[in-house]
Amino acid sequence: MEKVIVLLSGGMDSLLCAGIAMKNHDDLYFLHMNYGQKTSEKERSSFNQISDFYQVPNSKRKIIDMTFLKQIGGSSLTDESMDVKTYQGDSTLIPDSYVPFRNSIILSLAVSWAEVVGATKLYIGANHEDSPGYPDCRPSYYDAFNKVIKEGTKAGNIHILTPVISMKKKDIVRQGLDLGVPFKLSWSCYKSTQKACGQCDSCALRLRGFKEAGVIDPIDYQ
Repeated sequence: MEKVIVLLSGGMDSLLCAGIAMKNHDDLYFLHMNYGQKTSEKERSSFNQISDFYQVPNSKRKIIDMTFLKQIGGSSLTDESMDVKTYQGDSTLIPDSYVPFRNSIILSLAVSWAEVVGATKLYIGANHEDSPGYPDCRPSYYDAFNKVIKEGTKAGNIHILTPVISMKKKDIVRQGLDLGVPFKLSWSCYKSTQKACGQCDSCALRLRGFKEAGVIDPIDYQ
């Protein structure tokens, strides 16, 4: 059976990736990164609950410590001196929630684990449609990274898949419901760990997606 790794942050985009991977593959591994984000504890809890829901054994789960990104700072998600801002509307500008070069580090570590376990596909919930300001969510970025993987790995046969990259949040909600993914276990908020703030970029986009899909978001908001 083909081995597949799902990069699972605990958010709704990566959750749908997990649902899609579950439908298409039989041998799945779930990978989570703690990069020192302010909601890391809650996101880790979501990762574990989603992994339990899909009955992924502990031997096929991995959490990697990337908290050195907190030392680097430069993002409102990791830097305590920066506040998480309230959503100001759609923009193509790079927001201060962008964590410098984070996805490249995440993908490098994921590819390393893929080589170890023999996985040939990596699912990541990058979404460019609703977050065009993030440079590491562009389709061209993943095309380039797949070339790096082909050149820089032993077999050159590992490929990144980005099934939600061009989807609107409403479509992520609808497809997630079709696949029966547990949205109530996911977490998107950049700021809070008890009840979602409902005001940060991630909460605003999530709420808009559920509203446009005509569905009530099952998580609690302040």
